[in-house]
Amino acid sequence: MSRPSESPIHPEPAEAPASAVVLLSGGLDSTTLLFYVIRRLGVRRVHALSFDYGQKHAREIGAARFQAETAGVEAHPVIDLGLFRELAATGSVLTDPARCVPAFSAVPEDQRRQPPTYVPNRNLILLSLAAAYAEAHGIRDLYYGAQTQDEYGYWDCTGEFVDRVNAVLALNRGASIRVHAPFAGWRKVRELRLGLELGIDYGRTWSCYRGGDRPCGECPACVERSGAFRELGQTDPLGI
Repeated sequence: MSRPSESPIHPEPAEAPASAVVLLSGGLDSTTLLFYVIRRLGVRRVHALSFDYGQKHAREIGAARFQAETAGVEAHPVIDLGLFRELAATGSVLTDPARCVPAFSAVPEDQRRQPPTYVPNRNLILLSLAAAYAEAHGIRDLYYGAQTQDEYGYWDCTGEFVDRVNAVLALNRGASIRVHAPFAGWRKVRELRLGLELGIDYGRTWSCYRGGDRPCGECPACVERSGAFRELGQTDPLGI
């Protein structure tokens, strides 16, 4: 798979919004995004939004709570998506209790454009719910940490996906919401470099798909994360 461009797919406007909703999973991507929105863009009023959609562990949500508090967000609701858990559990190794998350090396090359860790329509559903939350709270800008992975990827983390979601949201006749995915065209190492500049404590984030007491070091998320740290000559504080 060819590596994504280093150029931002959707450049940020010159003037930052006064308020924003940020999807916060507690992983490297969304945590970097949260601090980017607050510390780099200077958005003063931020609501972080996390979801329990049936993932196999709660490590990320615990990390999200810590990072939201550290960032000083105005609100941080954690939404329980029990219905989605029932509907889509068997559609992904991240939500199906009967299947194990594979090592990255075990995922065939022809499956890496849509690997078994893909969760059916997750981002579309989460963004729809987040847009409803934003509209209800008088917020017009919504950020999520889509990042086109260096070695694998998902259709709902692409610039084309963001454009089409925004085209639908623009049909709103009252207060349309705008989705931003500033990292969608970045490699992981560039994102990590930014986060280190912003002073993020990556020891209090969680990326591993398998959960556990320590990261497994071999699932796709661990491989991408550890590769970025190594490329920067840094040691991952989680010891991957």
